[in-house]
Amino acid sequence: MPKLLILTSDKTEYQRFIESAQLPDLEVISDPAQADLVLGEPKSILYMLPLLSHLKWAQSIYAGVEPLVDPSQRRDYILTNARGVFGEWMSEYVFGYLLFLEKKMLDRMRAQQAREWKRDESGTLRGKTLGLLGVGSIGAHLAGTAKHFGMHVRGYTLASEATDEVDEYFHPTTGKSNGDISTLHQFASGLDYLVSVLPRTKETNQLVDEAFLEALPNHAVFINVGRGNSVDEAALVEALNEGRLGAAVLDVFAQEPVSPEHPFWSTPNLYMTYHTSAISYPDDITKLFVENYRLYRQGKPLKYIVDFERGY
Repeated sequence: MPKLLILTSDKTEYQRFIESAQLPDLEVISDPAQADLVLGEPKSILYMLPLLSHLKWAQSIYAGVEPLVDPSQRRDYILTNARGVFGEWMSEYVFGYLLFLEKKMLDRMRAQQAREWKRDESGTLRGKTLGLLGVGSIGAHLAGTAKHFGMHVRGYTLASEATDEVDEYFHPTTGKSNGDISTLHQFASGLDYLVSVLPRTKETNQLVDEAFLEALPNHAVFINVGRGNSVDEAALVEALNEGRLGAAVLDVFAQEPVSPEHPFWSTPNLYMTYHTSAISYPDDITKLFVENYRLYRQGKPLKYIVDFERGY
């Protein structure tokens, strides 16, 4: 009988959802030495790994599993992460900010506070070009939302072209060679909005660097809901300070939390949201676990298996 250990701050709620699913033969336990299945936060799973001597499968409640794919950690089990559940929340976040900026909502509020009747014309998303750094399940959802607003969509992704809502695809070849840089700059040229949903890997480290930012139009807005390692933060601050970038919306950072001395706090046209763009809701994650558990019991391949070498 499979024995499941739940390692989350919402353990009671997760257990309630799992028990209501009435999964056959599954027993929820509290002793890590007996568990062969784990559902939880990556850091909590990492902490318990030395005690999980019978572990066969671990389901992360997050998309990012960086602590568990570190080369120094064991890899003798199946690791799956949460995918296909964050697209809706990310779309609300990203397009909330796109509309906030296009409709000049901050300017309207400031005019109201100053008792000024200002009728500056708003912008529109229709006809604008959105660039997606990464076109996985989240990027695909963002692309679909963009088409509802009549936007043109570009996607920069490793290989896949599975999403029909992307109008143009751009692909790297082997790392940051001259050819890749040229492709990146072609992708960036003419973008009105750039959204990064990249995972944390060696290949994505500081991909958005000074040269990349220079390739963007001065009015472009950069939004990062992926991982903070993908951005050269000093170059981003410089671009905003010098007016070479319209604005930036950052939900993730190289180091979290951001220190009180970090220049981001006083950088103009920079909006920070403290890693809150998409929350792991227990009911959503439980549905994914239930689906994978049924596959596990049938001996079939699980959904969203993490490649330890690639890191996602």
